[in-house]
Amino acid sequence: MALTVGTAGHIDHGKTWLVQALTGKDTDRLPAERERGISIELGYAPLELPDGSRLSLVDVPGHERFVRTMVAGATGIDLFLLVIDAGEGPREQTHEHLAILRLLGIERGVVAVTKSDAVDGDALELAVAEARELVAGAPVVPVSAKTGLGLAELRSALADVASQASQSRAGGPTRLYVDRVFTLRGIGTVVTGTLWSGSIVAGDRLRVEPAGLDVRVRSVQVHDRQVERAEAGQRVAVNLPGVERHELARGDALVTPEAFPTSYRLDVRLEPIADIPAAVSVHHGTSQVAARVVRADDSRAQLRLAAPVVAARGDRFVLRTETTVGGGVVLDPAPPRRVDAGRLAVAEAGDASALVHEPVPARALEVRGFSVGSLAQADGWVFAQEWLEDLRAELRRRIAETDPIDPGISPPSAAWTESVVPLLGLERRGAKLYETGSAAVIDEHAAAELESALELSGYEPVEVERALAGVLEARGRLVLVGDGSAIGRAAYASARDALFAECEAAGSITLARFRDLLGSSRRPAQLLLERFDADGLTRRVGDARVLRRRSRSGS
Repeated sequence: MALTVGTAGHIDHGKTWLVQALTGKDTDRLPAERERGISIELGYAPLELPDGSRLSLVDVPGHERFVRTMVAGATGIDLFLLVIDAGEGPREQTHEHLAILRLLGIERGVVAVTKSDAVDGDALELAVAEARELVAGAPVVPVSAKTGLGLAELRSALADVASQASQSRAGGPTRLYVDRVFTLRGIGTVVTGTLWSGSIVAGDRLRVEPAGLDVRVRSVQVHDRQVERAEAGQRVAVNLPGVERHELARGDALVTPEAFPTSYRLDVRLEPIADIPAAVSVHHGTSQVAARVVRADDSRAQLRLAAPVVAARGDRFVLRTETTVGGGVVLDPAPPRRVDAGRLAVAEAGDASALVHEPVPARALEVRGFSVGSLAQADGWVFAQEWLEDLRAELRRRIAETDPIDPGISPPSAAWTESVVPLLGLERRGAKLYETGSAAVIDEHAAAELESALELSGYEPVEVERALAGVLEARGRLVLVGDGSAIGRAAYASARDALFAECEAAGSITLARFRDLLGSSRRPAQLLLERFDADGLTRRVGDARVLRRRSRSGS
């Protein structure tokens, strides 16, 4: 039986090191990942079990900025490998990743308590007990990627859990959600993903949705090995001749033609873990699509999507805003509605102007014989001008309702965003949209009081209101550390100078040594080290930090 196991857990808790210790493969393949010491993209490796069977393993990023990548990697897995640092215990992304696994219906797995060699016996016993309480019923195994402690026991635990798993995706039409697209010299375009259902054989005729692009399979590989047939549950690489790399992207689905509806709307049952707002990002398969939630009652709703998805009844999805707010199950992947862009496959060929409202790839019209007519166009997307005007009005309404301290909003999360946003007449600054020329308005009295409190607190972080603190940080008046705390610029500079001096003298610095240098408690020292990591000044090596090359001259 082919099964896929996915890692989960907070950044720097040792997921990638553990995967390498288990499989012998470093899944951090990008130069930026090796330079920064963190996973950014999904990584893959085969995992041999004691009984001779093999699992496919997906390693996901743990940083909060890459949760959407984690969801893409978790989609389609059968088992989880939750990683918790023995010294730190569960952290923010530990809990969020666990919530995502539950929303996706991934109930079986193993918890690895990593870096177990770096803590004493009492601390390890406490960490194991805490892990058992967090994930009731899952085996908990203390391990060390550094010494090899517990690796054999972890493989056995994964084998036991895998033997109990049932796979209901075998058979049926083919469905693979693309998570990587690349080109190999002499071979052509290759897509990879976890095969959700069906099988893929060389020579198969499949379709890439939602673009409606017909393709032929030249060859199939599973973990770099040529196979005659790839089965549901396996990590698969598919060579598609005659297709350009730019025609495919993460989120596309490789499917049996006509087997699955491509829809702009989904009738769903919601499973909230927080208040679900009207505007969300829907994570389904490997895609991320902006959507509006239109409720029918407390538990049922319709998701009205900014871009089409390929879905089936019973599929699970995740809803996110700044964080994960819920998810649910698809009840109807193609609910009755007016004919629009999501129904192009069954509409008669002709002028698409009367059918298209939301943006649609021009390719999706061309392959079905539609003419663009009077539709507006931008970088390969076509849409009605009225839709653009409605979007502009909606975004300006949201901007008008924002806090004057930060009068900006997140742009729509959709494949067309980078092409359409420049047409809105708004100003993009970093990750947000603003009215042209607008500026933050702050209470200077409150700002002065906060700066005085920070000066008095020294290295001890002060809880702050994020909007005000964000503006003050941008103006160089404080430094944010942790989640919702800050210290003064002078304290930050003093701590940085102490760190540089110690690293130049000793080559590295530990948390305990840094704490002693500051004369502070553990928490301020840890938050400052994490901020130095985030600022690119240091990187973590084992239990210590070292200066990055570009930081050695100080700054």
